[in-house]
Amino acid sequence: MKYLARREHSRGELWQKLLPHVQEGENLDAVLDELEKRNWLSDARAATQLVDAKRSRFGSQRIAHELRQRGVGEELIAAAMPELKSSELQTAREVWQRKFGKYPIDAKEKSRQMRFLQSRGFSTEVILKVLRSAGASPADED
Repeated sequence: MKYLARREHSRGELWQKLLPHVQEGENLDAVLDELEKRNWLSDARAATQLVDAKRSRFGSQRIAHELRQRGVGEELIAAAMPELKSSELQTAREVWQRKFGKYPIDAKEKSRQMRFLQSRGFSTEVILKVLRSAGASPADED
């Protein structure tokens, strides 16, 4: 209950945290089933909370990876992706603007900016769009 009071956890994540504390003869799956039955444990809520918390700083690839790491099912990840992808370009622009704010002056700086955005989970296609629009005059932007 202490874990669930702090934030939403997925079933897989809570199972990993509780496994070291299980005594012989105890059934961890039965406990998790009861928590789900009472609606105290929900993968959907855990996924929604993580997506909402991370969407303003990270790309869809990184968020999907973190959801997988926390044991969220692929169907919930797939359900979250269209919404994330629709706002990914705008999020990448905002992240780039906060970090750099100006078009790279040489290839080395461009590579550095691209690596930063890739580490945040943005796709190469989105990164190139951000850098193209940053190098264009305001009248040329899409």
